[in-house]
Amino acid sequence: MSMAATSITVHGPHASRTVLPLIALLLLAVGICVLRYAIDRAPGGGVTLAWPEADWAVFRRTSIFAGLIVGGGLGLAGGLMQSLLRNPLASPYLLGVSSGAGLGVMAAMAIAASAGMVSAATVDWSVPAMLGAIGALVVVLALGRRNGWPDPVTVLLSGVVVATICAGGMMLLQHMVPMDVRGRFLTWMMGTLPEIASSPQLILAGVVVLGGIVASVMMSGWLDASLLGDDEARTLGVPIGPLRLVLLGVAGMVTAVTVAMAGPIGFVGLIAPHVARRTVGHSHVVLLPATVLVGVVIVVGADAARQAIDLGSGRLPIGVLTILAGGPVFLWLLRREVRSLEA
Repeated sequence: MSMAATSITVHGPHASRTVLPLIALLLLAVGICVLRYAIDRAPGGGVTLAWPEADWAVFRRTSIFAGLIVGGGLGLAGGLMQSLLRNPLASPYLLGVSSGAGLGVMAAMAIAASAGMVSAATVDWSVPAMLGAIGALVVVLALGRRNGWPDPVTVLLSGVVVATICAGGMMLLQHMVPMDVRGRFLTWMMGTLPEIASSPQLILAGVVVLGGIVASVMMSGWLDASLLGDDEARTLGVPIGPLRLVLLGVAGMVTAVTVAMAGPIGFVGLIAPHVARRTVGHSHVVLLPATVLVGVVIVVGADAARQAIDLGSGRLPIGVLTILAGGPVFLWLLRREVRSLEA
């Protein structure tokens, strides 16, 4: 049976209950991006809403474009992880990608420190972050196999172990480098959307995320069938092993480019699929785009919100804001889910 034969068709009254919320999410994402483009906080001044001058507009456009890539990528990766591993608590960083990227960045900083290059403020750490993230992903997928293909439980356990080992490597390197290098690494670990980025980096990351979205939506029918269980999915003609390998690879690569660009930004990939599922339902052909849009709303919205927050020590890193706000939101969603099961 072909992938198209296993897909769920959305039409009639059901279409309005899924397509209209999807359009609403799209309009919300556009509105949030416009707000981010217009909002500003002058040093020592208040928050203003105004179209930026040409000299400043490029920084805001770069930040918004990065937010689209990071938010959409983390949302997509989270949705794929939760569906493929059949675990509502799965998130992109369970593959060890974030820790692998951190180890790559820390190793590069240690090498730069030994070469006397740590004072260069313009150093781009995206390449070592990408290499570390991809290395961790390859190890996890290699260790997480059963009968030659990724197994949900084994992948989760492998991801936790690889992440722990990478964290240990980061701590060792932090102990070995100068204090100023540790400070730069901690700043990177907090997560922040770049306002200055090279065009090749943005284009590459955008192509990877867009390609991941297209590939995932094309396999949405197989994803729907895979939720029935491995045996039932195989009966429907779904190649469950190759499907997990390909889409876990997609989730890992998408996460890798987002971490390389903005550092680890927590809770986005965990919360976005839950919000999208409550908004448009469980059919992946609409769930995956909705998850991407929710991720964009969270990340770009958090970037806009932090412009209005002044704690006397500069703007909050976006990763700090998503964790502080995302934790309570997830607990609320989890509590509502438990109550609906009890009813």
